[in-house]
Amino acid sequence: MASPKTFAIEVNFLTGRYFAAYYNDRQRGEWPPHPARLFSALVAVWAEDGSDPGERAALEWLEAQGAPEIAASGATHRKVVSHFVPVNDAAIVSRSVQKSRARTIAKLEEQLEDEPVSADGEVTRKISRLQDKLAKEWRNVEAQASHLGKTNPSSAVRMLPEHRGKQERTFPSVIPDDTQVTYIWAGGSPQTVGDTLDNLLRRVTRLGHSSSLVSCRVTTEPPAPTHRPGGSGESIRTVTRGQLVELERGYERHRGENPRSLPYSSIRYTTDVDAEQPSAAEPNTAGEWVVFEFAHSSRFFPSTRAVELAAVMRAAILHYAEEPIPEEVSGHRSDGTPVSGPHVAFLPLPYVGFEHADGRVLGMAISVPKSLSDAARGSLFKAIGWWERAVSTDPYSLKLTLGREGIIHMSRLRGRADMVSLRPGIWCRPSRRWVTATPIALPRHPGRLVGGTAAAQAKAWKQAEVTVAAACSHVGLQGGVSVEVALRPYIVGARPARHFPAFSQKGRDGTPVRRQLVHASLTFDKPVAGPLMLGAGRFMGLGLMRPMREADGSGEEQADE
Repeated sequence: MASPKTFAIEVNFLTGRYFAAYYNDRQRGEWPPHPARLFSALVAVWAEDGSDPGERAALEWLEAQGAPEIAASGATHRKVVSHFVPVNDAAIVSRSVQKSRARTIAKLEEQLEDEPVSADGEVTRKISRLQDKLAKEWRNVEAQASHLGKTNPSSAVRMLPEHRGKQERTFPSVIPDDTQVTYIWAGGSPQTVGDTLDNLLRRVTRLGHSSSLVSCRVTTEPPAPTHRPGGSGESIRTVTRGQLVELERGYERHRGENPRSLPYSSIRYTTDVDAEQPSAAEPNTAGEWVVFEFAHSSRFFPSTRAVELAAVMRAAILHYAEEPIPEEVSGHRSDGTPVSGPHVAFLPLPYVGFEHADGRVLGMAISVPKSLSDAARGSLFKAIGWWERAVSTDPYSLKLTLGREGIIHMSRLRGRADMVSLRPGIWCRPSRRWVTATPIALPRHPGRLVGGTAAAQAKAWKQAEVTVAAACSHVGLQGGVSVEVALRPYIVGARPARHFPAFSQKGRDGTPVRRQLVHASLTFDKPVAGPLMLGAGRFMGLGLMRPMREADGSGEEQADE
């Protein structure tokens, strides 16, 4: 059935559309379909059809093959529209009641089978009582479908769709350019395994949402792959050994009804599109963001309060972190000296770069660099989890207290942000030109930028440019860069450097050293991917850079997402 050199599974989307939400963004359609989702569909068919041991062995073989290459076309992501779906009245239509009734009937039938009859064959009084109870339970089951109940009219009317409460739901979908997707593993498969999996695949009718109808088969002539495991591209969910067991354990917990999550292993893939484009350099600050959105009533702090907001956010996380707190989370060693390498950063996200931007802080991001150790990453996410558990589940229940300024109410984003300024992509996309959203705290004092002789000022400004270029090298960007610095901002909404409070750090002798703040515009020799933060205050909200289009000379940018 399969080629001796490769083993491939072909999936065809019969309606020309694929409905499935991306695993960490419910407002975004998934494409290409993740291998873990295909494997889960195979396991569901296997379990529903009797859990054949031979098919189980084939599934265990498949999960051990690792991440496949994927051949998939491009796709158009459809605009996500909210649908308001009537909710069943659990007080009237209840699965738990039906399950309880079924258990009672089964128990009565079992007792009847175990109860001995009298020697002369007559029905005993106990058997008669059991038969009466069983008949009553069956009458209740029949009555629910065939007889009018005693529900009062107002309650009955509320069961009609137009009178029931409605819950907002979204159904992200994509329309692929080519409706065929192929998963390819090198090495081939044993003949019996290929035949068994092909039989399983022919019974798979959907992938993702129930409306994503598919036909699947093993193929001997796969197309050239477009997505390959490895690199620094998008994360795609795959499977490893033990996936089948994890799915079985999960089913024992949710029984197909309670909330559930798909077990998976995450692998970054490189695509042909990535290979065609010049690779973007990454600073050591690059990584993932955990974003928190401020409530509307809390969006009044200007970006000039960035360091103060970052300090309060950091204190909240450290309060809930378990001891000992990793240095990569706290940013300090046990002796109080700062960590020299990359660590967690706390970044207020201002409204900048748009026509009417005013620099207000709309939310916070906790920046987690790729180099962060598993222990530090686990400590950080546990702290966030403990913080959320300590408060109610109401929206914007997380709080930051800024003394007399009041309390900031916020919530961790679990999907795509409505405000573009809170979307990591707007801060991280590759670009050659970057400008400061908050000013850079220069690690070295350049001299007097204002006042003194013209020659001294020119020397100080030149030294500031050299220091910013060195800051780029310090975060791992070794290519050429053109630097321009100023006290005024280069982007709409950013505040002038002189409006920010003085920023000080401890020097080598322990005494505070005041850092000069400047805005900067950088043009790199090749594209740089973010997030990018520069300077002495980069872990506390200063030196936050924003990528810009090179053709846009004004520093102004319109929303493009």
